[in-house]
Amino acid sequence: MRSDVFLNYPVYRQPDAPLNMDYFVWVLQNDERTVVVDTGYSEHGAKVRGRDVLIPVAELLQRLGVDVTAVATVIVTHAHYDHIGNLDAFPAARFILSRREYEFWTSPNAHKALFHHSVEDDELETLKRLVESGRVDFFDDQTQPAPGIEVIEVGGHTPGQSVVKVDTAEGTVLLASDAVHYYEEMTDDMPFSSVADLVEMYDAFARLRSMLASGEIAHLVPGHDPTTLGRFARAPGELGAFASIIGTPTSMGTARS
Repeated sequence: MRSDVFLNYPVYRQPDAPLNMDYFVWVLQNDERTVVVDTGYSEHGAKVRGRDVLIPVAELLQRLGVDVTAVATVIVTHAHYDHIGNLDAFPAARFILSRREYEFWTSPNAHKALFHHSVEDDELETLKRLVESGRVDFFDDQTQPAPGIEVIEVGGHTPGQSVVKVDTAEGTVLLASDAVHYYEEMTDDMPFSSVADLVEMYDAFARLRSMLASGEIAHLVPGHDPTTLGRFARAPGELGAFASIIGTPTSMGTARS
């Protein structure tokens, strides 16, 4: 229900109503490299929360032509269960993550009920093992892991929530991840119910609106809005039911949801 999704929903004096939620992973790809952004949720993470798995993430990526065993770079926008559920499906990858995000999820506050319900302990342990094995590259504020890709920490939803800017032939795409779950969060200043810092969340909305207004970004892709796929060209064939494509290869290439 909308009242479950938007923080302090009665404040807006709007009627309550059902609201669907989709879950995405993204692929950035050109002739030179493939970068995966977030790894979705695991089948266990889905089961314990009553979520549907339309296609397991590794299988979906394989059907999109991505060899998960060969992916060299995975960007993690934040550490909630639906974004780090399949880290171990990428045995050759290095992972890019906000330092502040990792420090929070390894702190005592990570166990507080209002934070802990959004994570799986075994997945955080997987992340910790990756850090201990030297496979996680931390960044502060922002980083550029490849030409045409910029990862920017905005906070709000989680302490180190990050967004990803990608240059494509159809203009610069901003993968907002959960800095914006639904388009109306940003357009109507309606924060999501799960928030670490409300002021940072509002500031992130304002920053992203400014990026759109100035032309710094041409497209904004939220983390869970079920209207997202319909706003962009669908993938060819049967995969069109599950994936959309933005752009054709440029300095980085194609952003796929």
